[in-house]
Amino acid sequence: MNHVRRAKAVFDIELDALRRTRGALDRRFHLAVETIIKCLRNKGKVVVTGVGKSGNIGQKIAATFNSTGTTSVVLDSVNAMHGDLGVIHDGDVVLALSYSGETEELLRVLPAIKRFRVTIIALTGHPHSQLARYSDLVLPLRVTKEACPFNLAPTATTTVTLVLGDALAMCVLEARGFQKSDYAKLHPAGAIGRTMLLQIKDIMRTGPRNAVIAETRTVKDALLAMTKARSGTISVVDKRGKLTGLFTDGDFRRAIARDSGVLTHRLDRVMTRNPITIRQSALAVDALRIFQERQIDDLIVIDDKKRPVGIVDSQDLPKFKIM
Repeated sequence: MNHVRRAKAVFDIELDALRRTRGALDRRFHLAVETIIKCLRNKGKVVVTGVGKSGNIGQKIAATFNSTGTTSVVLDSVNAMHGDLGVIHDGDVVLALSYSGETEELLRVLPAIKRFRVTIIALTGHPHSQLARYSDLVLPLRVTKEACPFNLAPTATTTVTLVLGDALAMCVLEARGFQKSDYAKLHPAGAIGRTMLLQIKDIMRTGPRNAVIAETRTVKDALLAMTKARSGTISVVDKRGKLTGLFTDGDFRRAIARDSGVLTHRLDRVMTRNPITIRQSALAVDALRIFQERQIDDLIVIDDKKRPVGIVDSQDLPKFKIM
């Protein structure tokens, strides 16, 4: 058996089902999206229910809704009759998944669901099934055959159900004006959440770890202060505390190579003027961009009065999983 050829045949079968289902999209899909949006505006939610493989797909659809700002729950069709119907409230939208539209466990719970003032949207391959008759809207799934050689195991049907659920979620997302920053709020532990939410003030070194010195002090004083702060960079300020420059251990090595008496020099003679800075309200990912573009190791953080309030060390970024 040529496994690659067989795999490609599976792809072809499922792609054909996707194309057919895509071609069946019409005003009913538009109404389904608008119905969900209206439900959310009224503080309702999307309840997804199905049995077997459809139930598994339903869990993924509900997860996608939740991660994109559409409140959603999964209703187990079997447990529904034993108290789980309590998750449904008037005004909700129920997504009922069943390709055959004749799944016994699902049909058994539909009359109870209909007692609530909800809109039932069916995702089914049989528009004249019992599920379709119970529903307010039917979104058709067009599948000619499963990828299973026995035409039994749900394969193409689960694929088109999942993609149709994704289409609903993405259309609702865009219609509601859901932004990337909103997505980050719902994923604070993920990479996107970190890059979108973590600010410079969350990662900068402050207090004893933020070395600051007056420009009238000597290089020796600066080195002692840098050693105490365990930092390779020190902010240099004028008498008002305003940043005028910075001095690094690299600056010291270069300076002493030219002049062995540099330890007694005032910092305003040897410091780097007009250093690159960042505000504490900026995003941490902005610091990463600056480090990459300017090839520097430390970044001075200033406030509205250009006073150094912290420092970002590039070596700290991996610790915060920014890099």
